Amino acid sequence: MFGEVLKHFREAAGFTQEELSNKIPCDRSQVARVEAGTRVPQDTFAKQCDELLRTGGVLLRLWGRIDWYPEVQHPDWFERRAEMDAEAVGLRAYQERVIPGLLQAPGYAHALFSQVASGAEVEERVRARLSRQPRFLADAGPLYVAVLDESCLRNAVGNPEVMRDQCAHLLSVGQRPNIRIQVAPAGLFGLVRPRGSMTLIELPDERWVYSESLDRGHFNNDPAVYVRYSQTYDVLRADALSARESAALISDVMEGYEQHGQVRTRRGDLGQEQLQRQQWRRLHRSGAHLDEEQLQRRQRRQLHRSSPRYPRRRPRP
Repeated sequence: MFGEVLKHFREAAGFTQEELSNKIPCDRSQVARVEAGTRVPQDTFAKQCDELLRTGGVLLRLWGRIDWYPEVQHPDWFERRAEMDAEAVGLRAYQERVIPGLLQAPGYAHALFSQVASGAEVEERVRARLSRQPRFLADAGPLYVAVLDESCLRNAVGNPEVMRDQCAHLLSVGQRPNIRIQVAPAGLFGLVRPRGSMTLIELPDERWVYSESLDRGHFNNDPAVYVRYSQTYDVLRADALSARESAALISDVMEGYEQHGQVRTRRGDLGQEQLQRQQWRRLHRSGAHLDEEQLQRRQRRQLHRSSPRYPRRRPRP
């Protein structure tokens, strides 16, 4: 339903999917998937579309009334953690290598799961992961503090556009009053980091330390263990970059991904132009006495010869 309404307003405004995606900005496939009903949009996406298409806020109101995740299936080993997320009054997390699931943008999650799955399974896993986020992104959501090792920002997932959008997502959600994102720089000496990614989960009546290994979650509610990890975490958070300094670093990293994508596009364009110029010079040298029309015919023949050949099916006698 949301996709159909978005498509109606987009076409009424005279935008193609690509034109709308360029103005948001996001990848064109994101607009296409939202309109097709195969991707759940963020509330910021709905708000931006309202502003660009001048809908009077219809899309954002509709977004807030839709149950985006009526049924999702988490891996068996993760079900317990998902249930805790639904009850937690506070989370404090330290993450290495990849962005934590509660902060992942849809494109990033999709690229991440595409490395280990395919087809409908990828979409199901993405939906399950994103289903945990609305509670923390809602007004008056639970406290969520995440200290990200710089490797989370630097490890390439998908392509530069995916990483750029992920950085933009971090900057956006980091502005919410209940969410704080800090970065532990790779080059900052003296930081005492936990031995691996972990989360301190505060439930209404108990506290847990959670960590993961391959396809397995580890839970510990020993008060002494919680106090020890809590102290390590608080010292790390105090020594890491502040939320404002972290936002500046994330912005710099995002700008780097933007430039990387622009350079790659320019290189592709330049490579095509150089190839065409080389072909034209070669043809011109070999046929200087020919007129322009003949040169164009020769160029077409040359391009045809250089194109891949496919065997033709021949009728049997």
